[in-house]
Amino acid sequence: MKKILAIGLLIFLVGYAVWSFVSPKEPKVAAELGSKAPDFELETLDGKTVNLSDFEGKKVFLNFWGTWCGPCKEEMPDMEKIHKTYGNDVVILAVNKTSREKNLNTVNQFINKYNLTFPIALDKEDNVNTQYEVIGLPTSYFIDEKGIITNVRIGGVSYEQMELFAKE
Repeated sequence: MKKILAIGLLIFLVGYAVWSFVSPKEPKVAAELGSKAPDFELETLDGKTVNLSDFEGKKVFLNFWGTWCGPCKEEMPDMEKIHKTYGNDVVILAVNKTSREKNLNTVNQFINKYNLTFPIALDKEDNVNTQYEVIGLPTSYFIDEKGIITNVRIGGVSYEQMELFAKE
């Protein structure tokens, strides 16, 4: 009985040691409803650098998307409409899951096809998609002027839903 107990304790201690070694040492910064949106820095399609914190004081419609995504294709024209209508009050920031694209030319062709003029950020290493725990595309985060996430939508967002956010 003592041997079984000793073996059990040994297995527990080894398991705990392994878990503590592989677990992250820093607290995870998750993008949760009601919390401050985690800042990030990405390169844009036009070669500039964009930080989410650049838009503090404005509402931000943060959209994660890919060129192969059907619902993304459907909502992009509405996002452009919102950008043109509310551009001074609502920032549209589209983060492309570049790690899954064939190449940057595919993204450029998509932007040209839909005549998009809002900023397109490139998540080449998938860091921001991971930081925001994006599990499906499109995923959208509505962020208020104080940088707080007020709504999260997985799947396509209608023009009416975008406009409600813009008018809040």
